Amino acid sequence: MTESTDRRAFLRLAAGAGPAALAAACGWDGGNAVRPRLLDVSRLNDWVGEHILFSPRRLARTYDPSERSPSFPSYFISPTMPTLADPAAWRLRVDGLVRNPLTLALQDLRDMPPTAYTVKHHCVEGWSGIATWLGVPVAAIVQRCRPLPAARYVNFVSFDADYSNGWDLASALHPQTILAYAMNDAVLPAAHGAPLRLYSPTKLGYKLTKYLVRMTFTATRPGGYWEDQGYPWFGGI
Repeated sequence: MTESTDRRAFLRLAAGAGPAALAAACGWDGGNAVRPRLLDVSRLNDWVGEHILFSPRRLARTYDPSERSPSFPSYFISPTMPTLADPAAWRLRVDGLVRNPLTLALQDLRDMPPTAYTVKHHCVEGWSGIATWLGVPVAAIVQRCRPLPAARYVNFVSFDADYSNGWDLASALHPQTILAYAMNDAVLPAAHGAPLRLYSPTKLGYKLTKYLVRMTFTATRPGGYWEDQGYPWFGGI
């Protein structure tokens, strides 16, 4: 497996992600004595990322497709690669604090105006890779479901052992936040979250929910698989 690692970029990411991410990337979380401190640092990083560094107008750099990485590591929580017994029956459910709950088939998403870009993916473990992603902007889903005024967050839920990620609504509405159904000019492969995954080049990889089945709008901040273990909740870059 080939991994493209930009050391200076990783150091910047590590500084932004904080000790919790670094410890986890090294395979050690410090145990119960260290975890409260990691959570404190994580909360500080979240506040800085969300209120100072984040901008809905700041776009991640895009690349020419000729610069795509020759390989791209895959990751999932389940013991084996998650797959659907009946792919045709898959649906994305959009619910919670919305006026118009949705149940969308993959073709419904493909029929919506698409967004495509070639960007660099950053993993908290230190590697990066360039790939092309195609999908529908989350903003288009938000426009259809019409969240209630109380909705401030979105919980993205996966069929990969119930993996989930909570996002703030502003990040979900960023123009580069999409629900991707294709990668590198081909149908999204199972190794990378088929049939649908959340994608944004403004977030670290663990925030980009694969094997997506549900978007739930909430008034309170949802947790997440890694976030509940001390990883920064905002996860921005």
